[in-house]
Amino acid sequence: MGSVSNPSFGDLAREASLQPQEKLLALGKDNKSLSIGIPKETIFQEHRVPLSPMAVQLLVSQGHEVKIESNCGDKANFKDIDYSNSGGEIVFDTKSVYSCDIILKIAPPTEEEIDLMKHGQIVMSALQMVRTSEVIIKKLLSKNITAIGFEFLRDDDGSLPIIRSMSEIAGRASVLIAAEYLSNYNSGKGELFGGIPGIQPTQIVVLGAGAVGEYAIRAAFGLGASVKVFDNSLEKLRRLEKSLGSRVHSSTIIPKVLAKALSECDVAIGALRSPLGLSPCVVTEEMVTNMRPKSIIVDVSIDQGGCFETSEATNHKMPVFEKHGVLHYCVPNIPSRFSRTASYALSNILTPLLIGISNDGGIDECLRNHEGMRAGTYMYKGKLTNSVLSDQYNIPCREIEFLLAGLR
Repeated sequence: MGSVSNPSFGDLAREASLQPQEKLLALGKDNKSLSIGIPKETIFQEHRVPLSPMAVQLLVSQGHEVKIESNCGDKANFKDIDYSNSGGEIVFDTKSVYSCDIILKIAPPTEEEIDLMKHGQIVMSALQMVRTSEVIIKKLLSKNITAIGFEFLRDDDGSLPIIRSMSEIAGRASVLIAAEYLSNYNSGKGELFGGIPGIQPTQIVVLGAGAVGEYAIRAAFGLGASVKVFDNSLEKLRRLEKSLGSRVHSSTIIPKVLAKALSECDVAIGALRSPLGLSPCVVTEEMVTNMRPKSIIVDVSIDQGGCFETSEATNHKMPVFEKHGVLHYCVPNIPSRFSRTASYALSNILTPLLIGISNDGGIDECLRNHEGMRAGTYMYKGKLTNSVLSDQYNIPCREIEFLLAGLR
């Protein structure tokens, strides 16, 4: 039997070189390495986070730096160790997060957070025009911030990806919430949402034929409910019917017709939104008084003031109140109740945007190349570029295309 010689160091090295190796993806010649900071949200009951650990891993693998404030993902069940294992840097000092070039947030920046920002920073977050103050806008301008609002960001086809994504969650959630409060467990009527064969199905009224209304109707149909939808846009009603692939009982908002439908329904879902300012309030208090006892209102539009006259904002800890025998669920920011799903949805949209900024060589070139990004930018290097904010606060507005052209 021949002797077996011990392998040399060279043999071992050659064998190791054949094993699968982890390596960072090199940045392209024109790509720009990004420094991204994710601070912990300070707004009450905001549980979402803009990037998942998997998204952080992808960004880090492409040569970008991501700093995450400790515990910022806890409420979405993303732990510090998840981000750390993905290559993110966990920091315990909020100020350290704001040293990055790009800040990703969910809620609009507060005055205290703006104080931590450095001049010339890029901030991507919601704006929430209903709640934004002149002080916030002027403080951002004073720091030469480039601010991109989730509400304004558009895809190449002109759609609003973040608004639609959150609306899909809110629409489905509104039906699940209504189902909870129909049960005995929550002092409801003790009815199963949708019913069963031989029993009249749950009667639902949906106000609004946009994304929230569409996904509420899809969920309600899936559970066997009977739905009536109201919207003053015939185009939206036609598009809704085409999207659903079936006829749905629909009507424009005629007070007498709406009042009758509400008086016969078990659940009313408010999903009317306004592109600017407050939602239209189309349901009067008198209409609510004529609704069935223990019927349920889920006013998703409460983020913009609500479309029921009896609506008052509540919160996730005390979500409901009763008025005229009708249970009202009026919690703003419903997607935060499903924070993990919402965080994944946001991450799926924001990650390609960040990669796009890098691939284009920076924010300036990215804005030149993508109309949807330009539409989302309401402030560019300390200059207001949104005409609505300009009119609201009487602050001069500049065309972003003009500002970008001046940099060439």
